[in-house]
Amino acid sequence: MNANTGIKITICGIGIMLFLIHIVSLIIKRNKRNDEKWLLFFMIFNVFHFSIYLIFNVIRFKYTSNSIIVIFYTIFYIMNNIEVYLLFKYTLSYVSLANQIKKRLSLTNFLIFIIFVISDLVNINTGVYFYAENGEYIRNKFMILSQGYEFIIFLIIILVAFLNPKLKKREKAAFITYCLLPVLGILFQNIYSGYAIGYVSIIITVEILFFFANVEKNIELAKQEEKNKEAHVKLMISQIQPHFIYNSLSAISTLISINPDEAQKSLDNFTEYLRRNLSSLTETRLIPFENELKHIETYVSLEKMRFKDRINIIYDIGTKDFFVPPLTIQPIVENAIKHGILKKIKGGTVTLTTYETDSSYVIEIKDDGIGFNLNEIDFDENTHFGLKNISYRISHTCEGDLNIISKKNEGTKITVTLKK
Repeated sequence: MNANTGIKITICGIGIMLFLIHIVSLIIKRNKRNDEKWLLFFMIFNVFHFSIYLIFNVIRFKYTSNSIIVIFYTIFYIMNNIEVYLLFKYTLSYVSLANQIKKRLSLTNFLIFIIFVISDLVNINTGVYFYAENGEYIRNKFMILSQGYEFIIFLIIILVAFLNPKLKKREKAAFITYCLLPVLGILFQNIYSGYAIGYVSIIITVEILFFFANVEKNIELAKQEEKNKEAHVKLMISQIQPHFIYNSLSAISTLISINPDEAQKSLDNFTEYLRRNLSSLTETRLIPFENELKHIETYVSLEKMRFKDRINIIYDIGTKDFFVPPLTIQPIVENAIKHGILKKIKGGTVTLTTYETDSSYVIEIKDDGIGFNLNEIDFDENTHFGLKNISYRISHTCEGDLNIISKKNEGTKITVTLKK
């Protein structure tokens, strides 16, 4: 074993040790984000990749036939492509992009990956990229083309990171650096063959990616989680609005002399409404949708007591055997009533629909109220909507999604999709 081989083995050993540390930290972390799951796959594959390269450098002096050399290096180049493929999947899950764009980029990545894997396999018989002679690995003049997949995907990642307004400077720098350093490593590797420059660049850039992207995101999410807790409490408290309590009690008081039975029923509903709101202040677990539905029905009955036929609600419940964060659907229904149909003199109708698909549960809240222009609403400032907070809770507690469609004078439709 010569000194150069010893250096390669040392580099691989250091890389494997660092990757294993990150793998353990990701495995033991509770409630891993989707991007962290891809980062974990990426790290595990790097350990496998470096281990194969280490083993090859240990045994290559025993197995020196041309065919074995070609097969080993073909495996290495395919593994390089797999590594970049996983990096791209991690990038797409990390950044904020429209689902349609993500699907197109993901498909593009897959097709390019398949093309270059096939070209690596074809090289075994053609030697267009590299070949072996007398047990020695020899690069052909078209060798740089074999790494075209990496160049293409790195360029796409750089563009996605650089043009994404939601990424911070440190996150952009981490992704761009991850792409640029391996490219330089590949170029130097083609000039100075026999040295593990590419593997050194991988170790450095993985560390940059882990600490300046993943750790940065964890810190930001921890801060956001703290803000979310405060916002959650504010939202819960806002549900117990003094004017709503006053109006409800006034309506019940009027009913006592006119219809005592109806007044008693309304008072029971009012008590139940307050009880559910107060219990939600401390509830952190998901609750059965059926419980949320009962809360919605209680709230609607109180509003109908006051506004009579101006409020119509249709319950089209296809399924209720699932869980939701407490007080997420009821406030949406409340918004539909207060800021949608009651803004019209004649009132209107709210339709609550639930159904399930193969992969998710779907809740739709549709009203034929006044509607609004999405571009004119600042969900950060417009407190009476509270939808940003609800959307955040749905996303972070059950990997759900909230989508809004609204047109002025036509109404609003809010769709909540919860993964099974």
